[in-house]
Amino acid sequence: MEDVAREAGVSGQTVSRVVNARGYVGAATRERVEAAMHSLGYRPNSAARALRSGRFRTIGVVMFSFSSYGNQRTLDAIAVRAAQLGYALTLIPVESSATETVAGAFRRLEEHAVDGVIIVIEAHQLDEADIEIPEALPVVFVDSNRGETHPFVDTDQAQGARLATEHLLDLGHDTVWHITGPARSYSAERRREAWRETLEKHERTVPAPIAGDWTAASGYAAGVELRENEGVTAVFAANDQMAIGVLRAFREVGREVPGDVSIVGFDGLPDAAQLWPPLTTVQQHPERVGALAVDALLAELEGAGSAAVDRPQTPLVGTELIVRESTAPPRKR
Repeated sequence: MEDVAREAGVSGQTVSRVVNARGYVGAATRERVEAAMHSLGYRPNSAARALRSGRFRTIGVVMFSFSSYGNQRTLDAIAVRAAQLGYALTLIPVESSATETVAGAFRRLEEHAVDGVIIVIEAHQLDEADIEIPEALPVVFVDSNRGETHPFVDTDQAQGARLATEHLLDLGHDTVWHITGPARSYSAERRREAWRETLEKHERTVPAPIAGDWTAASGYAAGVELRENEGVTAVFAANDQMAIGVLRAFREVGREVPGDVSIVGFDGLPDAAQLWPPLTTVQQHPERVGALAVDALLAELEGAGSAAVDRPQTPLVGTELIVRESTAPPRKR
């Protein structure tokens, strides 16, 4: 920094302000300092800056699965928002919810020296892991129900399921069958319970849900089971991939969509509009969830050390129903 100051003809304090983006520096002076840095090949030493400031400007992300559309989009949004705010990411994938696996992820993050952590592991998996999170470590949960001790950000899963179920009932279907996600999935549980509550509110029969695993293959298997029942006229699948499998199962035996059966998915996959028929779906916004998670974590960092008794709750991110040609009123018999 002394070399840069001499090259630019400024004080060391001015160079520090430019490097750390703190305090006012005139445009011409800033350009002169940056030119000197470039000429001398100077790069700020992030480790040294961290020792002085107590901040590493790095966010840790612990994530269980990269296979789902929502997680992929959420991680992308976290990376973009962090970069906008001058933070790097350290990503730690975990292969299972076993205690030693998740605990190992936290140990690795401690070695990498992060300022805080965003955890994208579903609540049931964390409950099984029974992990104690270090008290001094700011943490934000995504897709979880651990909002009592730490901030959490999530899609409003229940709202989306209600929109899907009520849409099919409003079209005139007597009831709605449901293909649910994995039993240990927090998202699947919230969607399943909202579907059930909506049917009960409208005093409709609640069929037994059929278990899936988020894949199109599991949706197809569920569709094969449902297509044998002529009384099935409306199906809400807990994600678009499973809805795609259901669509194939019904169409391959000549049951028309939406003439004989209406199908709704959940996620808002871009390709859902290109199916035949185009799929009605609940559009979620993982890009908003990821950005809010970063903002919530930085708010925790700013409030570190303070007695934050009444932490403001992060609002759930809303969904929208995208109505396309896979849903219609039931055919008159």
